[in-house]
Amino acid sequence: MNPTKQLHDLGQSIWLDNITRGILDDGTLARFISENNVTGLTSNPSIFDKAISGGSDYDAAVGELLAHGQQGEALFFSLALQDLTRAADLFKPAHHHSDGVDGFVSLEVSPLLADDTRATIESAVTLHAQARRDNLFIKIPGTPAGIPAIEEAIYRGVPINVTLLFSREQYLAAAEAWMRGIERRLAEGKPANVDSVASVFISRWDVAVADKAPAELKDKLGIAIAQRTYKAYCDLRETPRWKKLVAAGAHPQRLLWASTGTKDPKASDALYVEALAAPDTINTIPDKTILAFADHGQLRGAMPQDGGDCEQVIAQFTAAGIDDAALAGKLQRDGAAAFVKSWNDLLARIAQKSAAVENQAAGQGVRA
Repeated sequence: MNPTKQLHDLGQSIWLDNITRGILDDGTLARFISENNVTGLTSNPSIFDKAISGGSDYDAAVGELLAHGQQGEALFFSLALQDLTRAADLFKPAHHHSDGVDGFVSLEVSPLLADDTRATIESAVTLHAQARRDNLFIKIPGTPAGIPAIEEAIYRGVPINVTLLFSREQYLAAAEAWMRGIERRLAEGKPANVDSVASVFISRWDVAVADKAPAELKDKLGIAIAQRTYKAYCDLRETPRWKKLVAAGAHPQRLLWASTGTKDPKASDALYVEALAAPDTINTIPDKTILAFADHGQLRGAMPQDGGDCEQVIAQFTAAGIDDAALAGKLQRDGAAAFVKSWNDLLARIAQKSAAVENQAAGQGVRA
């Protein structure tokens, strides 16, 4: 049996961590869905930057949007929504067959708003309304300023992908924000179901400690943090508070593994996919990693709900001088800063592409 089918049957959703106009146009995304059990998709500024700079796929659309007076951020969001709404429509069957639990795509608010809670909320509401797709998440970082924005967006009925989570504690803060948003809706007699996922980044842990940890602990911290977080997730789902929300009609917020491509060239290219197999979760995976896992991955059972040996492993890192709580905060801050850099790079790319398209159009006008 195809390993991706095994993972799907275990109860984990496989989402593609990529989007380009090319994979929509040439049928690549459709093949990932039909051949590799992919049931959703995530995007980020870096992905769009590479997609737009990678050729001429976006030139015609950029020209049309420029002609309608769009530029900068507004032009980018229009381009992104053109791609993501097409992808969302491809995932409509998965969304329907899962009763609205699966089959989502994700669009990120501007990282420049990360410290502005109110502006983040308004952007989330506007972008989701602009998309006009039930199966489109808006991504908001689970930073201190992002947590209240997540609660308010959920309360306003916007499906949210909480991004940039690195620890059990950060995950629990995101879950708390989702619960508060749903509880506020119920208190006012509004429908309980506003979908959400909480995205915990894994491989960046191992990159961060690669030169600090003993050799025998190499590539083990991210998985241990994931196991610790999965235990908290399973425990939270058994609480009366959580069960009350589900009984009222809410789909449970699901835990999502992000940053699951192997960064260590000496490690298995399916390392994190195999280790993070867990029911009732999502793994958003780069296309090359999906293909590698489909080719030679081996499913070795589900992640233990009790966390397995995660605390012993984390204790070994502590003994080696690595403070996981401090590192989680640093990883989140560094991640937010990296998102800002990627966003600025993307806007520069949009400006370059816009200028090139305008120049080309002007040249054609002169020749005519």
